[in-house]
Amino acid sequence: MEIRTFEDLIDWTRQLHAHLAKCLHESAGQNKNERASALLDYLSSHESLLEKAVAEFERQADPKAMKTRLYDYSSHKPIETHRTCDARYASLDFDGIEREVLDFHKQVMDLYDALIGKAEIREAKALLEDLKSLEQHEAMRLSRQIGRMEDV
Repeated sequence: MEIRTFEDLIDWTRQLHAHLAKCLHESAGQNKNERASALLDYLSSHESLLEKAVAEFERQADPKAMKTRLYDYSSHKPIETHRTCDARYASLDFDGIEREVLDFHKQVMDLYDALIGKAEIREAKALLEDLKSLEQHEAMRLSRQIGRMEDV
């Protein structure tokens, strides 16, 4: 997907979360470790909810910000999307799955952070800050929930 506007960026992010949810769900049935499989199921559900939350940003965001062109996107290190649907999830252990998924969220936050510093209009900067805040909140929630699963 070619990303030219903030609207494209948000749609792409939504699609990444949807794709990750699908892949985690598929891997849950293939992973032979019961704890890892349960984690994959949980993460899949979480990513589906996050996809819906990002879709809400698409519907409610300021139209001026959404149509703003992104000139500096291509200079940012791309998110490693191949990692979002990889047979490795079916063979990773609990800790490996946690690392991969939390790193994915970190990459998204790093992208938003880089773009926040370059946003030229207030509405676009506010939109990116809100999206980054959503990712941060969800990553922290994931980390807490995974920690509780580890305690069990």
